[in-house]
Amino acid sequence: MSTTVDAIYEIGHLRLLAPLPLPEHTRVRISIELTDDDCDRDAWLNQSQQTLATLWDNDADDVYNELLTR
Repeated sequence: MSTTVDAIYEIGHLRLLAPLPLPEHTRVRISIELTDDDCDRDAWLNQSQQTLATLWDNDADDVYNELLTR
């Protein structure tokens, strides 16, 4: 079984924002993914968007549009 829940890290502990439907003492494996303050992710997405915009909007591709109209 795999599930995703949100949590907040406070005073050295993870506090779940919703209860888990698990019996007491169930062993689990936790993976951590930052959601709010992930500056690296935001910078990466911003750079990717700028690069895509540069590649997408260029005059060299107009040649292909001309070929399509023939």
